[in-house]
Amino acid sequence: MTFFSGKTPRKPGGKWAIFGLLAASLVGLTFLPSGYVIERPGAVFNVMGEIDGNPVISSSNTDIFPTETELDITTVSLLGNREFNPNWVQVLIAWLDPEQIVLPLDQVYPPSQTVEEARAESSAQMEISQQDAIAAALGNLGYEIPRTLYVSSVIEGAPSSGILVGGDFVSAVNGVPVSSFEKLRQKIQESQGEAIELSVVRDSKTLVVEITPELNQDAWVIGAMIGYTYDFPIDISLQLGDVGGPSGGLIFSLGIIDALTPGSIASDGHIAGTGTISAEGLVGPIGGIELKMIAAKNAGAQIFLAPRENCAQVIGNVPDGLEVVSVRDLGEALQVLDSFSKAEALPELGCTK
Repeated sequence: MTFFSGKTPRKPGGKWAIFGLLAASLVGLTFLPSGYVIERPGAVFNVMGEIDGNPVISSSNTDIFPTETELDITTVSLLGNREFNPNWVQVLIAWLDPEQIVLPLDQVYPPSQTVEEARAESSAQMEISQQDAIAAALGNLGYEIPRTLYVSSVIEGAPSSGILVGGDFVSAVNGVPVSSFEKLRQKIQESQGEAIELSVVRDSKTLVVEITPELNQDAWVIGAMIGYTYDFPIDISLQLGDVGGPSGGLIFSLGIIDALTPGSIASDGHIAGTGTISAEGLVGPIGGIELKMIAAKNAGAQIFLAPRENCAQVIGNVPDGLEVVSVRDLGEALQVLDSFSKAEALPELGCTK
C-alpha cells in the first residue's frame, strides 16, 4: 500500500543554489571597481632618526647635535587611484572600520588630473614645505634669510601650461612687485578671471607673459606650483623617502631647531604632529588629521601637535591616551614642548579660544 502526504517534495540542493548565488555575487564584487578610495593611518617617521641608514636632518657645514626627543611626522595611507580602485568588498569593510575613511575618487583625484600629475604635485608640495620649514626654523634661531618667489612646477593643460616653466622667478603682477605668495595670490584673485601680466626672470632675462586665470571651486588659479627659493646661510638637508605633501612642515621646523641646538627640545618625550608651515612660522591646516592622530597613538606618541584651524576635526576624535594641543604658529609649538620638558601643565586644546 502506498501513502501520499499531500506535500510537494523539496528539490534537493535548493539552499546550496542560493548560497552559490551569494558566493558568486561576493566574488563578483571583489573584481568590480568601486569608484572610491580608502584612507587609513599611515607610516610614522621620526625626523630626529634615520631613513635607510641616513639621517633625516643633516648638514655639510654646521654641527648637528644629538637629542633624546622623538619628533614624528604622521601620514595617511591611501588605497586606490584612477588606475586602481578598491573593490566593493574592501569598501564595505572600510565603511565598518572606524580607523578607515571612504572617499569618492573624484574628491581625491580630480578628473582633470592624472595620477602622475597628482604625484608630481605632491612631491612639489613636499619640496616647497621643506624649504619653508628650514626658513621658519632658521628665522626662529635669528638668521636673516633672503627669498624669491619661483615656479616649482606647472600643471599640464592649466592656464600657465606652455607659458611658465619650472625655475621661473616671479617678480611682479601687472607691473606691481610681489615678494610673497600671499601678495601674488591676492593679485590673481583681484583679476576675477581677466588676463594678468606676470613678470618673470628666466635665464637671467626678464620676461612679461600673459596668463588668464581660471576658476577652481571658489578661487582663481593659474595652474602653477609657486614656492620660495631661499639663500640659506647654512646648509640643511632633509630627506624622507617617498613621502609627499606639505603637512610635515611644522615637525620639520621643530626638528631642525632641535638638531641645531644642544640638548633635547622636549627631554626624552615622544612627540608627534602635523601641519603646514610658512616661512614666517604660521601653522596651517591639513587633511586626514583624524587618521594621523590614530597613527601617532599607535606609534606610542605622548603629545600630538595639531593646527588650530583643524580644531573641528580634532574635537571628538582624539584617541584615548593621546594628549592633543592645538597651535597657531611655531612659537606656540615650542612653548608646548618647553612646558612638557619642564613637566609643567600643558595648554588646553585651545580650539574654543
